[in-house]
Order: sequence, then structure tokens, then C-alpha cells
Amino acid sequence: MSTSRNSHKYPGPVSDPLDLLFERDSYLRPYERVIKRRFSRLIEMEKKLAPDETGLVTFASGHEYFGLKSCEDEWIFREWAPNATALFLIGDMTGWQEKPSFALERINDQGVWEIRLPRKVLGHGDLYRLRVYWNTGGGDRIPAYARRVVQDPRTLIFNAQVWHPPSPYEWKCNDFKSPATPPFIYEAHVGMAQEEEKIGSYLEFKLKILPRIIASGYDTVQLMGIPEHPYYASFGYHVSNFFAASSRFGTPEELKELVDTAHSAGLRVIMDLIHSHAVNNEVEGLSRFDGTPYQYFHDGPRGRHEAWDSRCFDYGKIPVIHFLLSNCRFWLDEYRFDGFRFDGVTSMLYSHHGLGRAFTSYEYYYDDTVDEDALIYLGLANKVIHDLRPDAVTVAEDISGMPGLAVRREEGGFGFDYRLAMGVPDYWIRLVKEVSDENWQLGNLWYELTNRRTDEKTIGYAESHDQALVGDKTLIFRLIDSQMYHHMRIGDTDINVDRGIALHKLIRFITLTTAGNGYLNFMGNEFGHPEWVDFPREGNAWSYHYARRQWHLVDDPDLKYRFLDLFDREMIALAKRFRILESQEIELLHEHSDDKVLVFRRAGLLFVFNLHPTKSYVDYRFEAAPGKYGMIFDSDAPAYGGQGRLHPGQSHLTLFDVSKNGSRHFLSLYIPTRTAIVLQPVS
Repeated sequence: MSTSRNSHKYPGPVSDPLDLLFERDSYLRPYERVIKRRFSRLIEMEKKLAPDETGLVTFASGHEYFGLKSCEDEWIFREWAPNATALFLIGDMTGWQEKPSFALERINDQGVWEIRLPRKVLGHGDLYRLRVYWNTGGGDRIPAYARRVVQDPRTLIFNAQVWHPPSPYEWKCNDFKSPATPPFIYEAHVGMAQEEEKIGSYLEFKLKILPRIIASGYDTVQLMGIPEHPYYASFGYHVSNFFAASSRFGTPEELKELVDTAHSAGLRVIMDLIHSHAVNNEVEGLSRFDGTPYQYFHDGPRGRHEAWDSRCFDYGKIPVIHFLLSNCRFWLDEYRFDGFRFDGVTSMLYSHHGLGRAFTSYEYYYDDTVDEDALIYLGLANKVIHDLRPDAVTVAEDISGMPGLAVRREEGGFGFDYRLAMGVPDYWIRLVKEVSDENWQLGNLWYELTNRRTDEKTIGYAESHDQALVGDKTLIFRLIDSQMYHHMRIGDTDINVDRGIALHKLIRFITLTTAGNGYLNFMGNEFGHPEWVDFPREGNAWSYHYARRQWHLVDDPDLKYRFLDLFDREMIALAKRFRILESQEIELLHEHSDDKVLVFRRAGLLFVFNLHPTKSYVDYRFEAAPGKYGMIFDSDAPAYGGQGRLHPGQSHLTLFDVSKNGSRHFLSLYIPTRTAIVLQPVS
């Protein structure tokens, strides 16, 4: 049988794209009126923003109009500040004083301000900011469209910086297109990617980490923390300057070189895009930019995300939509990113931000807690991104399961290419933390792994950076605990380490082969990085000890981490070779919770998992199509740190049984404990 949240087949041609949604999932019919209203609002908003043939891509060009621009014989600076009564540029060029010649002029009734300056006034590297006044006060602000923001290492003050190098970066890989294959995503953070206890750089990532990713088989790099953020320990999720690549990692040219090098190696590069909220900071960020709390954000309590201590955008305002859509285009244009992982989509979609809400009924997707403005914005963002870059990849971080989110616009959806299967890593943590091995219920496990909408592609993963943060434990540490510090040397036998290595392999392998149409891993977890992630902060005496990756562990030939690393590489190679993630149908052939055995078929291969903690089966039987099968993958192989209980490359013939339940063909296998094997039909 095919297992999924909804298993409707795709219908033939349908005149109304929304009819596709209802044909695929009849449970949506009671909400037809709401669904059609939302889709109509999306189409109407697009027409409102782009009424002529220029389209949304042209509308999303605020970064070409606002901010500091270099023209042939002058500088032009523009800012949107509707509540402001006066604006001044201050900086190195004014001795940080207000000067009448650096006052901006309000040029329209929408609140756009402008100043034009001779070219000689500003030079590459000059620092500047805005001084904004309103009726009840004033304050310093960093321009909303600033493309370069730097922090003074002594005073820790942030300022915008003129960035107009005499030799701009020259792109070398000009013909890169994202492959039309499922992404194998390597989630990475530039600053903590190095071994040393410091902040890593774009160039260090290019030189030291990209080669590892290329060798690992991952084809997509997902970079975290790229837009500027005042607090390093926020992991980049409290963005202050949406158009500025974080200067703590290096220069814009160095980020471009990183992306260019990845493209030359055939890797797509996507970026964490945080449009779900913004930092509270007023000088560095957008909060009270023109003196009002509601310029970019909702007014009152709705404008504050109390749990995240941040500000919530008002997606119903056209200038805000303009700002955010332009931000999408900017990163594609300026740095040639190949798409985005949209962070915090659940928080965007609901007034309760998904906090304390279990989405157990469809009615929660269509009640008055849904922020339809946010949903429409996401549809517009996907339209801009895919119109500009048809090969771009967009991923929604949504735990709620909102129907249609990852369905193409032409099929009645809001346009994301994938959604994250966020319930899977949470389930693994609960299972490993709360349930002993012998009590794992495989029926529940199968449901959690395969419970997804068949018309929406998902990215499966066993753990991401979320599960690695301080206060929690990575899967490998939950499995082995402190024994990792004492018994990971090859030849050192320890029952806890053996268990942890075996289950780490099985958990990742069954997740890859069942839980999605793409796969994600957080850097270092492929080899079982032993420690959590913790950025320097007051609570750890500003230490970088855990804000790094200990690559020496996997590089040491005498440690067992290299077994996990090799397994991960060959697991991915297998998935690519047989195009496993491109196969939509997953057929469960056998599930026995007492035996802890699961057998399923995908992409023409048979996957056999024995998750029992103590039992190996000498003659385990399950039904299979008649024929010959060759073993092409064995998690118990010595090269992967296993015990080598199976002969490599062995073949199996099905047997015929008429003794009970009618006639049937079956395979009879030796399946060692905590082992997964893959069988390929042999013609």
C-alpha cells in the first residue's frame, strides 16, 4: 500500500487550478470558499502591484531605488520615512555632525526622502548613518537599504559603510543553473564552521569547508546568518539590516567568491531568509525607524513577538511588501544565491505564531487566526523568485502543515518548492529520549516518517541546527552520552558506543529513504559531532568553545567518527544513483513491531531494517515479488563501523510457499540486529 497523509492520484487537466487541490484532497472541500477567497486575493494583489507587463520582478526593485547609489557624477541617497520631519546624513564626511548641506528633502507625499551629493563627498569605506527627527523626538538610524554595515571593534557601535571598491568582484561562473534534481542540503553557518575558537570567514569557509561538502556528496549549501544581525548568538535570526551581508565574516566580494566557487563545483547555494520577524533594536534595525512603532510592523501587541523578543511585519502594507520582495530579489541579483529557506513560516501564518497549537484539524488552517496577508506575501515572494530564477529553490519552514503552501501557483498553491518535514526530527528526539529500544512501535514510526501530503514535496531530516542548540542534545550524544569522550577510538569496544553508532546510521538512513523528496543535514552531524552549538554569550563567559566544529575528529583515522562519515557519503551516493528521492511512491511491504522489522519498497529497491536491540534473525521471511535480489548496501559493513555479519554482494532468490494463507513468494534472510540492508532486483 502507498502511505501518506493524502494519497489521491493527480487528475487530468482541470480548467480551474484550485480544482486540483480539491481533487487531490477531498477534505479541503468544506473550506472551498476560504481557499478561493485567499487565492483571489493573491491574484488581485499581484495585479495591484504590477498592473502592466513589467510584472512583479520589476516591482521588486526597491534596492535599485532606495539606499545609497553611485551615479556618473554624483551620489543619490533615498529613504522611506513617512512620519519623519527631517533627515540628515551624518558620518565621516560631516565629522558626525548635522550639516544643512547633508539634509534630505522630502520628495513626495508617500514619505520618500532624497539627497544628491557630489562624487568627491563620499569615498569607499566611509562610515555613515541617518539622523531622523519626528514631531516628538528623534534618533540615529542605519539606513533600511544599507548594503554594508560594520561594527567598531572598540565601541561595538554599528554604522553603514560606503562600499564602492575600485575593483568590484568579477564573476567566473556565469552560466550556473540549479540542477533539476532533489536537493541534498548541507546546512552550514560560516562563523562557526572552523575548528579554531573564533568567528570564521567567508574565505575560510571557501577554502576549508566547501571541499568537505563537495566530497560528501551534498549538492546544496544552505548558509545561515548571512543578513547582518547585531547579536552573534542569535544564530542570525534577529536581522537588523536586511540588505547587508554580515561583515563579521568578511567583505561582500568574499561572499561572492564563496558563492562563485560553489557554483563552479556544481553546488547550488541557498540562504536562510528571515522575513518572519526583525530585531527589536532601534538604532541598528527597523524598529521605530521614523518614530512610529508601525512603519514596517503591526501596531500594538500584534507588532511584537514576545517569545522571540522581536518585531512582526505588517504584510498588508504595500511599502512593506515592496521592501521584502525587493529583499528577495536583491540576494538573487547581487550575490547570485539560488534560492531560500524561509524561516519561521508558521509564525508568519498565524496570529498565535503556532505557539501551543497542535494542528490536529483542517479547521485550524482556515479560521480567523490565519494571517492571510502573510500567506499572500509568501505567494508573491515565490512568484518573484521563480519568475526571476525559474531554477531557484524555495523551502518553507512550517510545522503546521498548511495545505497548498508547497504547491505550484499553476496548481492552486502558494509556490514553495519544498516544505521541511519538521515533525520527523522532533519525533526522533522524543523516541530516543523517552522510549527504550525494545519498546519502539514501528507502526507509529512509519506513520511519522511518511505522514505528508503527496502533492507537496518535503525535505526530510533527522536533525538540523535546532536539535543541536545548547540546552538540548544531538542524536549521537543522546545515544552514547559521555562515553563519546572515552570510547570512540577504533579497537575500544563499548556496548553504548556500538549501539549509538548503529542507531545513528539507521535513523539517518531510514529518514533519508522515507521522509521526503529532499534531504538535509547540519554540518558535522554527518560524522556524529559530539557536542552542541552554543555561541559566545554572557552565560558562557563569551566563549567560542562550542561555536565551532571539531573536524579533527573525523580526520583522525584512529577514531570511529570516520565510519559515520563514510556511511553518510555512501548513503547519499546510493540515493543519487537510484534517484530514490525522485520516487513518490513508498510501499510498505512488512511491519512487525515485536520483531522490530520494517520492509518497504522505493525506487525499485527493497529496504530491510532490523531495529531490534538484541535479536538477529537467521531465516526471516516476508513476501516479495518473485525473482533474484542482490544486496547492494549493508549498514553493518566493517567500513561503516559495523560487525560485518553479512557477506558483501550476496544474492537471494525468492521461495514459493503454499503452506498457509494461499500461495505466496517470499524472501528468507539473515538480518543481524540493528542493521539495514538494501536489495536490488536482478534481471
